[in-house]
Amino acid sequence: MITPHGVVETPVFMPVGTLGSVKGVAQDLLEELGVQILLGNTYHLYLRPGVETVRGMGGLHGFMSWERAILTDSGGFQVFSLSELRKVTEEGVTFRSHLDGASHFFSPESAMEAEIGLGADIIMAFDECTEFPAERGRVRASMEMTLRWAGRSKAYFEAHKEEVPWGSRRQSSGASLQSPVSSEAIVSRREGSGSSFEFRVSDPHRNTGDLKPETRNLEGELRSPGQTRASAPTWAGASPAAGATQALFGIVQGGMDLGLRRESALRTVEIGFPGYAVGGLSVGEPREVTREVLEGTVAHLPADRPRYLMGVGTPEEIALYAGLGIDMMDCVLPTRAARHGLLFTSEGKISIKQARYARDGGPLDPACGCRVCQRYSRAYLRHLYAANEVLAQVLNTVHNLSFYLDTMRRVRHSIRLGEGTRFLSGVSSQPKP
Repeated sequence: MITPHGVVETPVFMPVGTLGSVKGVAQDLLEELGVQILLGNTYHLYLRPGVETVRGMGGLHGFMSWERAILTDSGGFQVFSLSELRKVTEEGVTFRSHLDGASHFFSPESAMEAEIGLGADIIMAFDECTEFPAERGRVRASMEMTLRWAGRSKAYFEAHKEEVPWGSRRQSSGASLQSPVSSEAIVSRREGSGSSFEFRVSDPHRNTGDLKPETRNLEGELRSPGQTRASAPTWAGASPAAGATQALFGIVQGGMDLGLRRESALRTVEIGFPGYAVGGLSVGEPREVTREVLEGTVAHLPADRPRYLMGVGTPEEIALYAGLGIDMMDCVLPTRAARHGLLFTSEGKISIKQARYARDGGPLDPACGCRVCQRYSRAYLRHLYAANEVLAQVLNTVHNLSFYLDTMRRVRHSIRLGEGTRFLSGVSSQPKP
């Protein structure tokens, strides 16, 4: 994907930065880990610090000093989570803030206004997430509402997309990190046909032996090197090209009903978006149902547009879902689990709080090249967690993010080699057509 703020190679995992911050991890370290695109949350940023504050700082990119790509959700899922504090009508959703109880209202139009003001590269249409379980009549009504809201979201976006705040505040300057594949992207971004978002489908059977050595290193890196490097180009101190706009993605709903999922997908495609998300999964349904519904939905989404699975994924699952045709995924699991001492490794999950690690001098994961595994022992990580040191949450989060990002690098590498998507545990699937 070529976005106004950089190139994103898919399939990609997007760390969740709900409040404009990935909890405990600074932006320079995220760049070192090779994060290509971050996710921000419209609901939370709307409440604090407020859209106008962010807009006045040049949007999220300027506000949080992040020059790579950003995606914001519409706030629909967060409003859905406030089941006791919201009222849904055709016009929109009235809800009470979880911070102070104040009443607020989101409509497709006001959600788009907020997302345009935040200035992410990719924004999401306003939708209603259907609860699980739900009667078929309720699921259909919710799906129909989401489709009507999708049309309204697109209409507002098309009328106001030029109001994006990029360039209203001069971004911070610094050393430019260029990747070997960035020159073509820059030409496309600055001298192309006027489109500010592009999705290029590569041959999944392309052999990396045909690439230049420096490009092979970029695309085929299988583990974090523990030193600064850019997985996606960064144009420090530069603003997007004049006239660049955001990309608005539609969201497919339909609960766990395969017929409604198919209908929602086809009708969302009829409305027309540059990318499509699969929403309403991981809301309490069994994992086998998640996969069945996902497969039944992806089959009806165009392969030449990004396909985004929202809020789902253990390391094994993100590898599996990539093989089913998903291009983008996000999940709070790696950061949330880290704060509770649950760490993902090539040998399985580790609960670092357990006493058996108190005298373990070995690295957390011998197969991991992240800065945590290269420097600290399990004993030290266990001590930090037991002592309730803030550093424990930071180091645990860095490792889990690195593990997720490395997993996705392996997925991209195996797809390039035509081997399907493989995970260390043996989970594998074939590349999408």
